[in-house]
Amino acid sequence: MTVGAQNLLQTWSAPIGVNVSLCVASLIYIRGWVHLRKVSSNLLSAWRLAAFLAGIVAIWIAIASPFAALDDVSLSVHMIQHLLLMNIAAPLILLGAPVLPLLHGLPMLLARRAIGPIFRWSPIKSLGHFVTNPAIAWFSATLALIVWHIPGVFDLALRSDSLHKFEHATFFAAGLIFWWPVVQPWPSTIRWPRWSIPLYLFAATIPCDILSGFLAFCDRVVYSSYLSSPHLLGMSALQDQQCAAALMWVSVTIIYLLPAVVVTISILSPQGREEHSRVSPPITTLT
Repeated sequence: MTVGAQNLLQTWSAPIGVNVSLCVASLIYIRGWVHLRKVSSNLLSAWRLAAFLAGIVAIWIAIASPFAALDDVSLSVHMIQHLLLMNIAAPLILLGAPVLPLLHGLPMLLARRAIGPIFRWSPIKSLGHFVTNPAIAWFSATLALIVWHIPGVFDLALRSDSLHKFEHATFFAAGLIFWWPVVQPWPSTIRWPRWSIPLYLFAATIPCDILSGFLAFCDRVVYSSYLSSPHLLGMSALQDQQCAAALMWVSVTIIYLLPAVVVTISILSPQGREEHSRVSPPITTLT
């Protein structure tokens, strides 16, 4: 690590707002999870709690840890941030089936008088059905990937703290939308054949492969902001760009391949063929 990177870490300060928000979300989820477990031990298993908290940790590493301070000097670090937010934190949060625990973790009056009516409002239901359609979910994730990696937009986000935060929020939101059809957290129901999910995941690798291939084989530094940045781990800006491309290429392939294999195996199993012909079970049957 260079002197410039060390100076960045020394001047880093924890973002209080982000840390407080993540802690509050965790406490609300845990409170709701404990309450639901008291009602029935089969309602939400411990691995869902672990998945949700692991997702919270992934968010913290991406945007609130000392590691996040290095995204201004390394495209590789910046790429890891995006991967954590979109492809690690988002699916882990959804695997925690967060809606019911978060609702039960809130004060009852707030959940019933404010949050409940919002979820039951017809326009919100329609919007939820629309954005979780696989075609829309794929397009949302692809659009976020392409727009934020346009050189002018990317460099502008590095210079603007507020725009940078919005970029991270966009990647996380796009990740939640993208992974929703795959994870199918309560209260969603299966509205498309499960055999389409491996194809959906394969299609999602295409724009990532194109971008990572371009960054890997381009003979110049695409994002000019990194030309004058301190060299992390002794890598030049071009080497850092190639490393970021390789990270994206390999990580996305593995992350998308694993659930595709799991879904395929479950569909091909005798029990899976019967289960996937019905509507997904309510949360009370999830373990």
